[in-house]
Amino acid sequence: MLQGGMRTADVAREINCNVRTVRRLRQRYRQTGRTANRPRSGRPRVTTPAQDRYIRTSHLRDRYRMATTTARVTPGTHNPSISAQTVRNRLREAGLRTCRPVVRQVLTRHHRQQRRLWAQTHCCWTRQDWQKVFFPDELRFCLTRGDGQIRVYRRRNERYTEACTLERDRFGGGGSVMVWGGVSQHHRTELVVIAANLNAVRYRGDIFLRHVVPFLQAHPDMTLQHDNATSHIARSVRDFLQDRNVSVLPWPAKSPDLNPIEHVWDLLDRRTRARNVRELASALVEEWGNISQQELANLVQSMRRRCTAHWPHQILTVTFDFDPPFVQGHIIQFLLAKCLWNLFSLCLSS
Repeated sequence: MLQGGMRTADVAREINCNVRTVRRLRQRYRQTGRTANRPRSGRPRVTTPAQDRYIRTSHLRDRYRMATTTARVTPGTHNPSISAQTVRNRLREAGLRTCRPVVRQVLTRHHRQQRRLWAQTHCCWTRQDWQKVFFPDELRFCLTRGDGQIRVYRRRNERYTEACTLERDRFGGGGSVMVWGGVSQHHRTELVVIAANLNAVRYRGDIFLRHVVPFLQAHPDMTLQHDNATSHIARSVRDFLQDRNVSVLPWPAKSPDLNPIEHVWDLLDRRTRARNVRELASALVEEWGNISQQELANLVQSMRRRCTAHWPHQILTVTFDFDPPFVQGHIIQFLLAKCLWNLFSLCLSS
């Protein structure tokens, strides 16, 4: 409008602005060719590039290092020390953000070997094979969760990195409820609230006789899967299963991540909010019925992906999603997996 010949007062009146503002913008445009503010230097950084590298390296070596600890031992360029917020800002610039660590199982070399062997054996199973597996389990839900004050600094895609996870094998407090349930691709049992600790006697009498046996009788083609809990592998329970010719799927120790029902428990834990034990039990039973069968089917069908992800060095991350109509069984899938495994063994020996 000014370039069109309008007066400053007319422009200010047209855009409902102060005359001085229009005059200042016109003068700035004549000097710089634009109306935006010129770039400013801003406040000088309190840390040097070398200190920024030290902060980043310190927290990469110790992911659980507190920002206050680093701030206490890092002098500033203008002040005797820097603040913890400055340390957090530098870590954020380096792509490190503070998160709660993922709790993982403690795995020995034997555990890892057994997991790989199990994945090698079952990576060729098809959708039809996994839909014939029955996944029962029990879990204790606690009213009081951990305080969550432990934090870890990690980058994107480092959620399950060993340095960013926390080993823990304890229950919380404040009251708890133990429940049992079983799922498969097309079916589920009712959620059973267990009044006392589950030992081999209660597991055989209260769970198997009342719930598992009727379920397997209604679905005779199902294979039972249960983990290596003490009550599951007791001699009395194994004899009980052998007497009734129950087919049991072998399971590697310390492998809850392979079990789809563990994700069902996670769904229940995130969907239930209770103030006492009675409310918690009712909420768990209600939310168990609210989980759709499609969600359960998706978890069961993810077993093939879980198996292929546990091959050594992830060399076999290919999922066999085809079943040629001219091939009976799993011949092609088995041959492909065998060839890849032989190739991997040859590379290791050379």
